Amino acid sequence: MARDKDRHTWREGYTTGSCAAGAAKVACLLLRGNSLPEQVEIPLPNSGRLKMPIEGGESNYPVAMASILKNGGDDADITHGLEIRAVVRQLSPQGIVHIRGGQGVGTVTKKGLAMEVGESAINPVPRKMILEAVREVFPEEELEIIIEVPDGEDAALRTLNPRLGIVGGISILGTCGIVRPMSEEAFKTSILPELNQAVAYGHKTIVLTPGHYGYRVATERFKVPTEAVIQMSNFVGFLLEEAAYRGIEKVILLGHIGKLIKVSGGIFHTHNRVADARNEILLAYGALAGIKIETLARLAEFPTTEGATIELMNLGEQKLLHHLAHLASERAQAFTFGRLTVGTIMTLLNGQPIGWDTKAREIVEEQRWEWSVDA
Repeated sequence: MARDKDRHTWREGYTTGSCAAGAAKVACLLLRGNSLPEQVEIPLPNSGRLKMPIEGGESNYPVAMASILKNGGDDADITHGLEIRAVVRQLSPQGIVHIRGGQGVGTVTKKGLAMEVGESAINPVPRKMILEAVREVFPEEELEIIIEVPDGEDAALRTLNPRLGIVGGISILGTCGIVRPMSEEAFKTSILPELNQAVAYGHKTIVLTPGHYGYRVATERFKVPTEAVIQMSNFVGFLLEEAAYRGIEKVILLGHIGKLIKVSGGIFHTHNRVADARNEILLAYGALAGIKIETLARLAEFPTTEGATIELMNLGEQKLLHHLAHLASERAQAFTFGRLTVGTIMTLLNGQPIGWDTKAREIVEEQRWEWSVDA
């Protein structure tokens, strides 16, 4: 009988930062006259060591190139299998190591990230790893190191980079050098750069949305600045707390009713395997609103919240949807003990707003965004 893979036997991988450091070290070895090795060992930030296989390399003094294929282990992401290449040039017998991105490595165009605007998207820890790796070969020499990812520009389109203002390629990332199968905590933490960027841009009012559909509705329909829209996935409570901690004052929850109706019922982790009471919440508040039992029974037969919502609208019961939005706002404010003012806008899958509260409208108009709903 097939069994789920034991989490303790999941394969670890290595980060783009480790690949860049390893490729840079191999290029230095080739530049020094060594033959191309089958694998390379680099120092890690935690004082450990990591060995990685080499994809290829060549030397033509004073320049050498080497490459490593990114391996995400059992936590493969969009960068898995990408070639990470380092081109190293020796400039003089003594001096500093200059590190920058080349083809397929993004450039930072918005503030609020770990790198300054105009810099290559090579994070501080990978930069340090590259430096320490090459200094094991050339302790004093002045070097120029260019990190390239030949397919990085295409891969970046399927990452958060365009939203974060990183253009032209992927980021060279990693805090420990090793990729471990991502925990929920790690996934939640990966969302925080967007929130930090909103704060860096001075936004005290933001929109939290479950995913890309809500992001498009916020930016295209309500004309919310892109830096003020945060995709929170299922982690409503986590993002509300982190927003309050960072001094955010007002939040609009905007997204599909199938997600946000859970907040109306006091659910702040909305993954369906954690809590899936969408129809129960809808039916309970429908009953309290006086909807006939026969209608409720019919609504209960819909397999999706979307279908039941459209039926409610056809019945002229949009007031109930507005009330559910109001409840979500009240629950969210109470969750943060009043540290945030919250409004809610619920939509259908096509982005049409179908339930909202007065607080959401007040916030939108106060920010001079565009209030765009069908009354």
